[in-house]
Amino acid sequence: MILKIHPDNPDDRNIQRVVDCLQDGGIVVYPTDPVYGIGCDITNQQAVEKILRFKDINQKKTNLSFICYDMSHVSSYVRPLDNGIYKLMKHNLPGAFTFILNANSNVPKLFRSNKKTVGVRIPDNKIVREIVRRLGNPILSTSVKGFGDDDEVEYIREPEFIEERHSHIADIVIDGGLGGYEGSTVVDCTSGGYEILRQGKGILEV
Repeated sequence: MILKIHPDNPDDRNIQRVVDCLQDGGIVVYPTDPVYGIGCDITNQQAVEKILRFKDINQKKTNLSFICYDMSHVSSYVRPLDNGIYKLMKHNLPGAFTFILNANSNVPKLFRSNKKTVGVRIPDNKIVREIVRRLGNPILSTSVKGFGDDDEVEYIREPEFIEERHSHIADIVIDGGLGGYEGSTVVDCTSGGYEILRQGKGILEV
């Protein structure tokens, strides 16, 4: 089903409907600052595994990412941050960035790569951040699935088209307006400094 939520003034009842769905093990398509994502509560292993199969993701070889509400929320899932890295993240978040950080034991094992690292996002999007705040747990962050290089842009940007291709896996597709097509900028912060692994929509300010 498609659930319309205003991006600037999210309706409390609809946000709660999404939270209830996630708490029941549901899968949701949601807007972020760059592209639409598909995710679930990171503590629900069955839902996480279902999405990984759908996206053909090998969790042992890929840095899985999740969305947090704020920096305090992030600190619950990663090892203590170097002061410089903390300031870098604080300066650029919320925003279109995925920061690769060293995971602590609070991160579900399914999310930890062989290097015991994890990707963390705080998108500049009121809808998904309010969902995470109310849920209390982070949600899996992976972009909606494309279908090859010739994939029509509309099928990753417009909720109606996204729902057409994801209705068999997503319990709710949130319509938060037209999405983007450029992913987040990925920044590796696991070795003391930082390294941009992929330049996306976010322009890192240092």
